[in-house]
Amino acid sequence: MSQPLKVMRLIARLNIGGPAIHTTLLTERLNPARFQSQLVTGVEAENEGNMLELMGERGLNGPIEPIIIPSLGREISPKSDLQTLREVLRLMRREKPQIVHTHTAKAGFVGRLAARMARVPVVVHTFHGNVFKGYFSPRKTKLFISIEKNLARSTDAIIVLSEQQRNEILGLGIGRAEQYRVIPLGLDLSPFLQSEKLRGELRQELQIDSAPLIGIVARLVPIKAIHLLLEAAVQVLKTHPQAIFLIVGDGELRTALEQQSRDLNIQNNVRFLGFRSDLARLYADFDVSVLCSLNEGLPVAVIESLASARPVVATNVGGVGDLIKHQKTGWLCPSQDVNALAEGIRFVLENPTQSAQWGKAGRERVYPSLDIARLCGDLEKLYLELWEAKKK
Repeated sequence: MSQPLKVMRLIARLNIGGPAIHTTLLTERLNPARFQSQLVTGVEAENEGNMLELMGERGLNGPIEPIIIPSLGREISPKSDLQTLREVLRLMRREKPQIVHTHTAKAGFVGRLAARMARVPVVVHTFHGNVFKGYFSPRKTKLFISIEKNLARSTDAIIVLSEQQRNEILGLGIGRAEQYRVIPLGLDLSPFLQSEKLRGELRQELQIDSAPLIGIVARLVPIKAIHLLLEAAVQVLKTHPQAIFLIVGDGELRTALEQQSRDLNIQNNVRFLGFRSDLARLYADFDVSVLCSLNEGLPVAVIESLASARPVVATNVGGVGDLIKHQKTGWLCPSQDVNALAEGIRFVLENPTQSAQWGKAGRERVYPSLDIARLCGDLEKLYLELWEAKKK
């Protein structure tokens, strides 16, 4: 291959979360001798944060400089989406990528339509989760499923993060089985493997000596269901009154969640830390790491927690069950079951020896299998396979 293949990667916005981490890491880490990467994105809503700013805008070949198309952002609007389609199509015709890879629903819709019109040879889409459960009304969900079925006809490969996610989306009639590739997330896990050296730093910062720390790292949005953790906290505090619940992240529900903590009279045991870039330091001091989402793909927070060798209590949704085996690498509980969530947290706090074993097993589960080096290798292989097939 004489010239690197040009890969155009599209994501609706680089708000802090798994998809933005995934796309920025791929943009900076793909082998530059084989691939020339471009990142196209919209803009974030208020309180969502920007992943590049949090990461420090680093890159193997200098800072990542995304192409910004503001209207590519979250909200779907026929009028603005038509203009977005024109802009993306114009960009593709100018840049002439050989591969277009879309991430998230809005970018997947606009990007794949534009790629079809621009006659891009290879088109790939990644479902990081799906918007078919817990996001929209039944009518709107049905419409989105219909759109995805149509888009799948002109997609060369549909990437999902877990077998469970593949079965869910394929079960909706989206695409054909042979189009699917299960490629789990890959993250830069090296900072989290150093957690033992970082323990005590967060406690010193917060001036908390020995109280149990229960932490959650998440965007404060409805799908993450942080209100369930606050309800579970009421039960946990009955037996562990000194426990402190740390909520790391920000979003549209922060004010409401702060008010909920006051309404439940647990505000002295809850601390909102906002967005943080030093997550390795935070996980290192969590006695329990929690995820209580209603829907997930393969959650970054769980992977980072396991890499930090911390015990995790999580709802069994999306690909979580592919990461956590109940009472082997963590504790799984049903979605929206506050009692089960509280039970899991209490079990971890009351069984430190067993919980430490879960943490060790969890680290072995995610590293090196979910490290960024593996992800880049998987995608480079897929891109080349699809490109060679188109040349025949």
